[in-house]
Amino acid sequence: MGRVTSPLITAEELLAAVTAGDAPTVLDVRWRLGGPPGREEFERGHVPGSAYVDLDRDLASPAGPRGRHPLPPTDVLEAAMRAAGVSGDRPVVVLDDWAGRAAARAWWLLRFHGHPDVRVLDGAWPAWLAAGGPVETGPTTPEPGDFTARPGGMPVVEVDGVRDAEVLVDARAPERYRGDVEPVDPVGGHVPGAVNVPTDINLRADGRFRNPAQLRAFYAAEGATTDADVAAYCGSGVTATHDVLAMEVAGVRAALWPGSWSEWVADPSRPVATGPTSGRP
Repeated sequence: MGRVTSPLITAEELLAAVTAGDAPTVLDVRWRLGGPPGREEFERGHVPGSAYVDLDRDLASPAGPRGRHPLPPTDVLEAAMRAAGVSGDRPVVVLDDWAGRAAARAWWLLRFHGHPDVRVLDGAWPAWLAAGGPVETGPTTPEPGDFTARPGGMPVVEVDGVRDAEVLVDARAPERYRGDVEPVDPVGGHVPGAVNVPTDINLRADGRFRNPAQLRAFYAAEGATTDADVAAYCGSGVTATHDVLAMEVAGVRAALWPGSWSEWVADPSRPVATGPTSGRP
């Protein structure tokens, strides 16, 4: 595979690499909140040679006061990635069946821990099928990799600093941002001053990402520009990585708040805003 120019890869590009015998390490991160077990879906059909990665086990720590999906310890992430076949000198492609919302978490963690060549499959599993990609079934046993995790490759913001960001992007659905409904966390609403850019905005109707100019315009409308201090959050630090990925496509570097809303509301003394207002100064 060639030099990385985008954090995304098309199904056609991945298929060409697989066909040419230049396949990257492919990680399958099928996961949805309340959805079917990802491993079962993986074993029903996946990119040949790919490895299943369990988001809850491999890409997060147990829920607690730091949120529902705190970042995993470095040694846990390193061991999981090695078991999945990840090496530092081999490109990685990550996919899911949720338009990249779970795959982006693996992308972010690998980038944060120093892997230089990680991309998300644009259009996810449906795009692979639409491109005529071959399908393998059953469990897989990857050849172990030698990835060494070195944290610090992507910006992070912690709960005490989120309100210092010039632009704080909330990636959740508008109704959760407004506080109309809250199906998961004990309190609805958003961090005062946060702006809402739900992950759906990042995607075209076919589930692929919008082009860089479109994404740049959407985020710029909320103040998230290349010269702004930007951070992103969601419910538990998973889908916020989708907004971070979209901003990366647009040329905007954004920090992730891993604890996100689930960490914010763990302390009842923290202020909560509701309603449709962006609240940007």
